[in-house]
Formats: sequence, structure tokens, C-alpha cells
Amino acid sequence: MKIPSLAQLKKELSYLNEKELIDLVTDLSKFSRDNKSYLFFKLNEKDNPTLYLEMVQEELEADFQVSRGDHSYYAKKAAQKLRRKMNKLLKLSKIKTDQIEVLLFFCEKLKEYGFLRHRNQVLDNIYQMQLGKAVKLISGLHEDLQFDYEGRIDDLTG
Repeated sequence: MKIPSLAQLKKELSYLNEKELIDLVTDLSKFSRDNKSYLFFKLNEKDNPTLYLEMVQEELEADFQVSRGDHSYYAKKAAQKLRRKMNKLLKLSKIKTDQIEVLLFFCEKLKEYGFLRHRNQVLDNIYQMQLGKAVKLISGLHEDLQFDYEGRIDDLTG
């Protein structure tokens, strides 16, 4: 079976009435937790624009608190698991500043919870990759916003 292009899907969706669209979106949200999360954030971001950021940081903080960082092996596995979860959550927002905040939060927590003290190459690479992603996103922002993030980047690299 050949999956139609996005343009074809948009065209077909334009023929549906409001009730059919609501039913379709509801069915789509039942297929995965990601779809449901995305729909929740999109519906609520107008009322509370920081909702996404707060929920993601709260969820990651809780996971950092229960993760084991006492041994290099466990710290590596926990960091990989947290990175996968963070990347999944990053897909839910297209707002660059929110993505930057989540990436910097992740890097700060890796340092705070002592994951980097093991001098493990995998942990160092995870840290550097996420920091690199944040720097790349920051470079695309307005100069005033770039300046605001420079201090946090300096703290993380120094």
C-alpha cells in the first residue's frame, strides 16, 4: 500500500466537515501517547504558553531524581534513557526557545546530578551533542536572545 503525500492528505481533509474532523483527530489521538500529548499541548498553548516547558522539565526532573548515577555503567544507561525521552518530548514543540530551554535543562541536570564525574566517553558525548544542538538552535535566534543564552552556555562549557 502506498501512503499518500501530505498535500494529498490536506486536500482530502479539506472536504471533511467539522464533526468528521473532530472524530478523525480523536481517533488519531487514541493511537499513541505522543499524538495525545501533541494535541494536548497544541490545544492549551494559547492559554498557558509555558505549559509545555514546565511539564517537560518536571517530567525530566522526576526521572533524574530516580536514576542511578553512582556507577559509570548505570549513569550511562540512565543518561541514554533520559536523552531518548527528552528527544521524544522535543518533537512536541516547534518553538525554538522551548527546545533550547529543554536542551539546556538536560545538560544542567547531567552536571548537577554528577553524571559527568565518571569521565565516561559516552556520557561526555551525550552531553556535548545536546549542548551542540542547543548552540545550533541559539545561533538561529535574534541577537538579543542569543546574548541571553550565552551566559548559560558559558556556565555549561566552563
